[in-house]
Amino acid sequence: MASGATRGSGGMTKAVEPPRSVELTTDVETRGARFTTYRARVRWQDPATGQRKSTSKGFRDEDDAQAWLAHITSAARRGLSPDHVERSLADYGEAVMDLALRGLEAKTTVPYRAGWKLRVVPSLGHIPPPMITTGVVDRAARNWIAEGVGRSSVKNSLAVLVRVMEQALRDGLVDRNPARITGWQREYRLAEDELDDPRSLALPDWETLQHLATALVARSARRYAGWGDIVEFAGATAARIGEVSGCRATDIDTRSWLWTVRRQTTPGPGGLIDKGTKGKRARVVPLIEEIRPMLVRRLASARERPDGRVFVGPRGGRVTTAILRDATHWDEVVTQLGHEKLRRHDLRHTGLTWMADAGIPLHQLRLIAGHGSLTTTQRYLHPNRDTVTAAGDLLSAHLNAERADARLRAV
Repeated sequence: MASGATRGSGGMTKAVEPPRSVELTTDVETRGARFTTYRARVRWQDPATGQRKSTSKGFRDEDDAQAWLAHITSAARRGLSPDHVERSLADYGEAVMDLALRGLEAKTTVPYRAGWKLRVVPSLGHIPPPMITTGVVDRAARNWIAEGVGRSSVKNSLAVLVRVMEQALRDGLVDRNPARITGWQREYRLAEDELDDPRSLALPDWETLQHLATALVARSARRYAGWGDIVEFAGATAARIGEVSGCRATDIDTRSWLWTVRRQTTPGPGGLIDKGTKGKRARVVPLIEEIRPMLVRRLASARERPDGRVFVGPRGGRVTTAILRDATHWDEVVTQLGHEKLRRHDLRHTGLTWMADAGIPLHQLRLIAGHGSLTTTQRYLHPNRDTVTAAGDLLSAHLNAERADARLRAV
């Protein structure tokens, strides 16, 4: 049977008309400095109602505006109107969820829906399905793993996303399913190594951290120095990247050089949001001399910002571990430096390892780290075998002395 034809009830074939393209009118407007520089606009006539519609979007770069228009135009040729293309994943998934989950048993749909609500929507729900790429899904999955989400929960979250994007494929919104990613299970092996021996993931010294920061800045677009500041600050304070992004000028006391960690930046509905720390309570972290000159410089800039944020991206936006990775070509740089397994979270392991080696008492180290369990903090202590052996010798000497005293009393 020829393509574009179907067989009718009487055995005859009849042509199936391809979806008619949607006629668009597009333009890019240059706007004033207080607005987003370029505004791309699309106008079209709804083929069903005949109503004239329009949608627009702001961009800082003209090439990005033209790329968005090209994407909308390409979809229109396939019969998709711009309002369907720009519909968020959260809205689209809500509309097609029953269809996407058809054929599954209730015991399967329950964890799938939980994964959709708790992980997929907060991380990706604001993005239109046509704009979701394999890289976007891959980063979301790795962020879930870094946040401590269990293996089965990640699997269920990806499974429901695959089904929703499969429906988007059938609807013509995408030309392939970007949610079918592989390799994320390997992250759990790294996580298990982290639980067993987090010290092995730390950088050896301050000079190595500085060298890494310099190399990342050199590899970034326009050599943005802020990436190096973020890396050094995270290593010196043993903080998570989200906590670094959430740091504001009012959180830092330059008289005592202490930082009160109150919030972290994390993906949420509609984009990035600030929320409480992972431990749900504030903690105080010392700020060492090595980073104070950098902080003085950044604090002066932060106080001029409405949000008072100390560490931002090159355009003033909030930072996540994924943004830092992509902007600095992290994986490429750390491999070239011989740290191929180093992740952004390992800057936290670096700081805690250094603090433990500096002799900070265990109970204080736990408070600085914000650990809920003392067992977690103990993994950062140096496994000094000589010290353990000496402790055993002291115990033996003590017991031998008691036995000698007992023999003397018996004589």
